[in-house]
Amino acid sequence: MRKFSLFISIIIILGIFTSCASTKTYKEQFASIDNMIKANDYAGAIATLEAAKGKYYTEKEKVVYFLDLGMLYHYNKQYKKSNELLTKAEYAIEELFTKNISRAAASMLLNDNVLEYSGEDYEDIYLNIFKALNYLELNQFDDAFVEIRRVNNKLNLLQDKYGDLASQYNASKDVNVKFEPGDTKFHNSALARYLSMLLYRTEGKLDDARIDKEKLQEAWRLQAQLYNFPKPELDTFLNQTDAAKLDCIVFTGLAPDKKANTLYIHTEKDLIIIAASAENPRGNQNLEALDAIEWPGVEKGYHFKFQLPYLEKRKSAVERVEVWVNDERRQVLKPVESIENIAIETFQIKKPLIYLKTIVRTVTKGLLSAEGKQEMEKSIDNPLLGFAARLATDMAVDATENADLRISRFFPKKALAGELQLTAGVYDVKLKYLGENGVVLYEDKRDDVILTKDDLNLIESYYLN
Repeated sequence: MRKFSLFISIIIILGIFTSCASTKTYKEQFASIDNMIKANDYAGAIATLEAAKGKYYTEKEKVVYFLDLGMLYHYNKQYKKSNELLTKAEYAIEELFTKNISRAAASMLLNDNVLEYSGEDYEDIYLNIFKALNYLELNQFDDAFVEIRRVNNKLNLLQDKYGDLASQYNASKDVNVKFEPGDTKFHNSALARYLSMLLYRTEGKLDDARIDKEKLQEAWRLQAQLYNFPKPELDTFLNQTDAAKLDCIVFTGLAPDKKANTLYIHTEKDLIIIAASAENPRGNQNLEALDAIEWPGVEKGYHFKFQLPYLEKRKSAVERVEVWVNDERRQVLKPVESIENIAIETFQIKKPLIYLKTIVRTVTKGLLSAEGKQEMEKSIDNPLLGFAARLATDMAVDATENADLRISRFFPKKALAGELQLTAGVYDVKLKYLGENGVVLYEDKRDDVILTKDDLNLIESYYLN
């Protein structure tokens, strides 16, 4: 009877851990939303998300919910509602990251999926860009300036905040390796500078606009790996003329998604070896060593599996964007910011911390699991029950080692910009999004656009395919 009860317990353990949702990220539910985005049906996407909030997002994913819905409201031109949600996201990100630092040592052995999601750094940065754009649409220039300054402030503090987190990890009793954050080359957003330059110029503060123009150009010189495309021509940008200036800022595609990379740990005496599985020319899987870390006290012969998140770029069908005025092509817009490049770059800061934390957790839990299996084998004399017990333990550990793949879904991939100087008046403007071989994918028509000499005549457009 005792053996039968043990067998039933093992089966229950298997069921619990293999179906456990708290340590795994699910994204299949967003397929219908993605189709709505492709069709520019932002109102439909909003209605679907709001109706399915409890189904699509857990309590630990409120930041993702606020970001997703805030961006969709922006695209749906409901700017006040968008700012309400993006502000909630910003406050939650700050609060949760502070909480993460304070509990870092105690949460060392917890999978990130069971913690509240505190946002990616690029999300925290670009939410202020879109809040600024919302305020511009609401004709609140001062508030737009505040949001742009917050971008610059966050960039100045980006490196330091992960130094604090690393210090807390190093204080954990479970750690026998040193945690250090990665480096970032991203310190200056050309898009934020571009918006700031437009605002200063509109207010007649040409010295401030000139400083932003120089900082914008500096982004290409000092961050060439992020701005790996020609910089826009700005030589005449601050020239005073009698013309009305039409400025266009356009967003295309979608920012990167998170994927999981499965890796393996093999132990030697006081050493762990990290390996990836790769297919050889014969079609068999070989383990390729990637890293070796001194690990005092570990014995040889253990093998564990774990996952790490990485950011993967999403494809866009858009090849170029043209500005047409009164049915005449006037300009091809130029890239001003690769949001996807910056998303991946800022992820590099915390990547070493995720890497080491995951390894510490995997090794610690794996060794405890091995000890548990040994104890179970001593108390079970039935080979079948012994096998089931070992299998249950291994599956329980593996089920808690899924990568945290949570991320917002609706930030754009790329920002483009351009300016036309026209005689003040009323114009019909079209932004044409062109794909391969010049096929028109989408036209954003703006009829009866009033251009005045001294105002900010800004058109924001987007096509997220």
